[in-house]
Amino acid sequence: MSTATGRYKDVLLSLFAFGSTALILILAASIVARLLPAMQSLNLDFILKLPENGGRGGGIYPVIVSTVLILIISLLTALPFTIGVLYYSFINRHRNSVLLTLINTCIDLLASTPSIVFGLAGYAFFGVYLGFGYSILTGAFTLAVMVLPFLIRLSLDSIHALPEDYTLNSAALGLSTYTAFFRIIVPAAFPALVVAFVLGSARALSETAALLFTSGYSLRMPESIFDPGRTISVHIYDLAMNVPGGEQNAYKSAAILLLLILVIDGLSQFLMKKWREKGLCK
Repeated sequence: MSTATGRYKDVLLSLFAFGSTALILILAASIVARLLPAMQSLNLDFILKLPENGGRGGGIYPVIVSTVLILIISLLTALPFTIGVLYYSFINRHRNSVLLTLINTCIDLLASTPSIVFGLAGYAFFGVYLGFGYSILTGAFTLAVMVLPFLIRLSLDSIHALPEDYTLNSAALGLSTYTAFFRIIVPAAFPALVVAFVLGSARALSETAALLFTSGYSLRMPESIFDPGRTISVHIYDLAMNVPGGEQNAYKSAAILLLLILVIDGLSQFLMKKWREKGLCK
């Protein structure tokens, strides 16, 4: 009886895995089918030209510049906080730390907060209270707070997945906690940390709601990080929902967004390969 039950469970799990894979492939194929005509009509003019007629014509060069600036600033802002939480978690891994419990609770709370709430709170604090207004800086700082729990949770999981031998051997060699963390633990978990930041980049690039209230709608080329700027995701939303006749450029912009994510992923894989060859990571 138990053998038959086990077989039924194996069959059900196999069917579930097959169905999930098939669903993912169908969704991916539908996205490619919708974007393929737009990708075939992509050219350098669309990437390097300024928008025309409210985005219906021309290119998306200012949008790409704003997107890259917001992404870089947000990740650079989130990086030291992520490393700080990882280090504090490492040194208190065997202690019942109240502060660590509070940090984990805040991470879970932030991770479950709707993005529109981040947008309103980000504009109220960074835009109004700190006086940045609608700007790339306001959008980047808001996005940093949004992706921070995502980055911290994935990075913590990668650190906790390491064998305890790394820590024990470091202690046996008399290494300080600082040296053990930055010379042993971080290099060992580095590939997983890179994956966490790549996924964080994809999460940041796809965000729309929070940036509507922080970085603004401007199609002009930003002259500084204090100017408003429109990201690609916001541009796609605006063309699809608010601009009659903008559907074709919306699909083109979506194709550019997917290509940008693929470029980031490919670059991270290339850098990890080079770092492994130089012995900078495991």
